[in-house]
Amino acid sequence: MGSNVQEPKVELVHDEAIVKSHIEELTAAQLPNSAIYNFLLSDVRIVSATKGSMTARLTLTRNHINSGGGIHGAASAAIVDWAGGMAIATWDLRRRTGVSVDIHVTYLSSAGEGDEIEITSHADKVGGSLAFTRVVISKVVDGKAGPVIANGSHTKFAKQR
Repeated sequence: MGSNVQEPKVELVHDEAIVKSHIEELTAAQLPNSAIYNFLLSDVRIVSATKGSMTARLTLTRNHINSGGGIHGAASAAIVDWAGGMAIATWDLRRRTGVSVDIHVTYLSSAGEGDEIEITSHADKVGGSLAFTRVVISKVVDGKAGPVIANGSHTKFAKQR
């Protein structure tokens, strides 16, 4: 006679400390292997990370600034690229986050040298082949995320081998 008792479904639940540590380690491993990430993100600090999202902070230096004194659009796009990948990595603690298929950045305001920015990224969907992410870059004001500098979306081919 079979039992009618159903076994509970076991879901992989990521402890925030484990996910944050994974993102910190992944970032540290990526920087020496990517000239652009090393140039722009050597001082990035991971604030928090949970399954599907990551928050980081970065103080802007001359490396991030355009000739007009504001954050360079290319720096913002590189940040969207990196942060989208990190959101994917939080999904299942993967080390490989795929290759970019599409990246879009909307520039809304600016920040200058010495300003701190907050970078938040979310993986909206991580499927078998494609992953879809959103990134918001904000200027930090009085210790909190303030005016949005840029919004980004990033699609990656993220099929695991």
